[in-house]
Amino acid sequence: MTRTITLSLDQFYRPQPGGIATYVRGLVTGLRSLRDESLELVGVAPRGKAVRDVSELALRRVTTAPLAVLTLLWDRWPLGVPSSSDVVHATSLAGPFSGGRAGAVHSVTLYDLLWRDEPEASTPRGVRFHERRLDVLKRREHVRLFCAAPGLRSRLLDDGFDESRLHEVRLGVDDETTAASKDEVRDELRVRGVAGPFTLYVGTREPRKNLERLIAAHARARSRNAQLGPLVVVGPSGWGNVDVADAVVLGAVSRSMLKGLYRESTVVAYVPRAEGWGLPPVEALHEGARVVASVSTPSVAENREVVLVDPLDVEAIAQGLATGLTLADDDDARERRRSSVASLTWRNVALDHLKGWQ
Repeated sequence: MTRTITLSLDQFYRPQPGGIATYVRGLVTGLRSLRDESLELVGVAPRGKAVRDVSELALRRVTTAPLAVLTLLWDRWPLGVPSSSDVVHATSLAGPFSGGRAGAVHSVTLYDLLWRDEPEASTPRGVRFHERRLDVLKRREHVRLFCAAPGLRSRLLDDGFDESRLHEVRLGVDDETTAASKDEVRDELRVRGVAGPFTLYVGTREPRKNLERLIAAHARARSRNAQLGPLVVVGPSGWGNVDVADAVVLGAVSRSMLKGLYRESTVVAYVPRAEGWGLPPVEALHEGARVVASVSTPSVAENREVVLVDPLDVEAIAQGLATGLTLADDDDARERRRSSVASLTWRNVALDHLKGWQ
């Protein structure tokens, strides 16, 4: 018997698809890897051009109203959701939270409560939107909530959500992309004036990511440890202005190049003030890199292979970068770092979701 699982694809059509689009792609990959022919995967997408390619997902795709219309309506009307759906899974707080067959399972993935932790990192309108949607979910008792970050489940319990509705799920980091070669990475950096060792930051450029403190700390640490090399910044511009000073900004790069940069970096630094989960340090560990991260990064907060620092203390970050340089970087050390995130596969993510949909 076929089980139709319908996933929202709205994030692919937003100006910054970000980690949610990565999650959706990974979840689909994980579900496909199970080779369960009884699962039919359907994507509900807005009308218009996707910012990030969705054709590679190979879903049966239902295209419906413009994005703004869906965002407005999905909290109360499942526009575009096939009536054959056995599972309707909202991959963001946009929804949808209903629709499908009688008795269909409805769920939504929550990644963080950052609009509460860092309200200044969003617009007042954005804060209101997220609070309203969370309130909608509190009232919609049939909707299951998948908590994708450590500690999020307990916070939702404190917020009044019933324990039976909350399901913890992992996020993944593996993919089949071949990393760029050492020569390709060297050529990419050479045209930007970078030769030799470098420190790497990956993520959006926005105030919450704490780049200005990282840049100041890196300058301080590099004056004592020249082998840190320049700070190379990878990723798109986010919300809010950030002064990148003398950092080398590559912007968005291919997945292959990103993996190569992780592998070739001297240290990967990721020290946000607040974070929902934190994919970049996990990706770096998956490539065997040495990682310095803030204590406020849930994905690695308990990982013994990571140097953890106070993100509000420039000297602590500088000391962390220096400590990162002292970590072993031979084959055994790299394998330990890879092993520390070995369970974070998209196949396991898919299994977590299927358990939550039972």
